[in-house]
Amino acid sequence: MASSALMTSTLVALATLAGAAQAQTTVFAAASLRGVLDEIATLSRDPVVLSYAGSGTIARQVAQGAPADVVVLAHSVWMDWLEQRGAVDAGKTVIIAGNTLVVIGAPDHPPLTTPKDLPHMLGDGRLAIGQRDSVPAGIFAKEWLENIGIFQEVHEKLAETDNVRAALALVARQETPLGITYATDALAEPRVRVLYAIPETQHSAITYPATSLSLQGDAFVTLLQSDAAQAVFAAHGFRAP
Repeated sequence: MASSALMTSTLVALATLAGAAQAQTTVFAAASLRGVLDEIATLSRDPVVLSYAGSGTIARQVAQGAPADVVVLAHSVWMDWLEQRGAVDAGKTVIIAGNTLVVIGAPDHPPLTTPKDLPHMLGDGRLAIGQRDSVPAGIFAKEWLENIGIFQEVHEKLAETDNVRAALALVARQETPLGITYATDALAEPRVRVLYAIPETQHSAITYPATSLSLQGDAFVTLLQSDAAQAVFAAHGFRAP
């Protein structure tokens, strides 16, 4: 009898552990969402594991079968890429936030009053941006530089990184004098200041598409759209979707 009771107790404990493991939500998210998603994750009923990287890196990992419950990217081009490969369901994708671009420098750096002065202001230094062909912040930055006609002047001075937070770090450590990041990145790093706010009309709209790949992922995507989560996004400087 005692042995039977012990076995029952053990099975219940194992079932409880299995249920807890199933309830865990794994979120692959764009690097620029570090901080804001950490805070939103505390609102989740279930434990959340967050993995941050550049959107292109995440997309390739998911396409190869990486075990994500939720994918949040910083550019629709990569979500479209996943949809075209059947890795995610196009009907489940929602926009959960927006952002803007800024030029950043050290806290004591003079502001950039005219964007076409950027090449002169760089001097012999480099301009830190996300990789211009795969990292969303870099894609948007290149689009802006081309739009205002100075890309050819600066393209040989670019310090390209595999995600936008790495570009932010280069400027924060003063390894490069200037960088282009999201406004929210600059807000999160006290070692930099905004030198110029890039007009939203001079590049494509910056939005964050999110999608779910599991039942527990559905719950987290719903949470991202809630008033509570949207208030956290706003507090971190993100735009409403």
